[in-house]
Amino acid sequence: METTGLALLPMASSHRGALSPACTQCGEGRKMVLFVTGLCRFRCFYCPVSPSRNQIDVVYANERRVRSDSDLLEEARAIGAAGTGITGGDPLGVVDRVEHYVRLLKREFGPDHHIHLYTHEPNAEKLRRLAAAGLDEFRLHVPHYLWGPLASSGGAYRKVLEEAPRWGIRRGVEIPVLPEKEAELRRLLRTLREIGVDFVNLNELEFSETNEALLLDRGYRTDARNGWGVRGSRSVAERLVREAPPGLPVHYCSSRFKDGVQLRRRLLRRAERTAPTFAETTEDGTIVLGVVEAGPVGELGRWATRVARRSKLPTGSYRLDLARRRVELAPARLRRVAARLPWPAFEVEEYPTADALEVERSPLNEAARSQLGVGSGGT
Repeated sequence: METTGLALLPMASSHRGALSPACTQCGEGRKMVLFVTGLCRFRCFYCPVSPSRNQIDVVYANERRVRSDSDLLEEARAIGAAGTGITGGDPLGVVDRVEHYVRLLKREFGPDHHIHLYTHEPNAEKLRRLAAAGLDEFRLHVPHYLWGPLASSGGAYRKVLEEAPRWGIRRGVEIPVLPEKEAELRRLLRTLREIGVDFVNLNELEFSETNEALLLDRGYRTDARNGWGVRGSRSVAERLVREAPPGLPVHYCSSRFKDGVQLRRRLLRRAERTAPTFAETTEDGTIVLGVVEAGPVGELGRWATRVARRSKLPTGSYRLDLARRRVELAPARLRRVAARLPWPAFEVEEYPTADALEVERSPLNEAARSQLGVGSGGT
């Protein structure tokens, strides 16, 4: 829906002017997130990167730990990725690694595989090098203490944004909306219109496990309407989008949009491509499986055959997960036979991701209830 040039998106997000192609792909769940390092010298107080990645030099493609090029390519295929967003930490801190991945992805998936990068570092030499390798777009994170006319200390950011069109690359600015800095943000938007950037992305400031203490110490509180969003961030962002300088494309992305639309659609795409045919897929993109867990048995293959025989499972209607020592099958079928099995049987809901994060499990027989320590009527 659009009102006087203002386009309204789900979950309170909105934009005025054209969206970046990368944002369009993200909203469709077709963008792979390539986290190339957790290292970053800027250490912003609002950084939401999780403790398992923050200031740690690791690589992830979505939720998959990347230890080889094949890990990265397999994850891209698992979601049918039309593009990749490179993030961190600060990717320019490992520019050789980033250039390798950009060239690899373009070589494997072709020139139309859209790649964008998010960085704090206004380094023209590195960005020009990545543009030559095939990078399509970068989003510059201007530190909050430089918002305004981008003069003096902010001049390096202005220079990179002004030079970038000569490298054949799209450039924009992406920053969180700190509600107490509305005036500075307005000055920054006027400056960015003068420069002629391709777009500005305003992200809702949000609480995370990493930044919660620092945000609370600074007086920020959650917004009851917006889950983990910071109170005031959304209302300031909405005003900035409505009143954006003419000719400057501005996009506000809410924290709920990231989870309720982007992530959900990516999960649905991955479930469609990777989940076993007997799994049930929920509207949230999670999958539901029937699971029979191995006890202290010997050879797993022989045990799985016994489970299949006892449950009367035809070939192809189940699979053995060696790493988690379990047999997986359709939840409806397991519910029918669970009471007759001597092994713990559960209905399990989990993400269809590489880490298979478990959301919920319900015991289906006495062995399972005993394992969980609940009574015969418990779940």
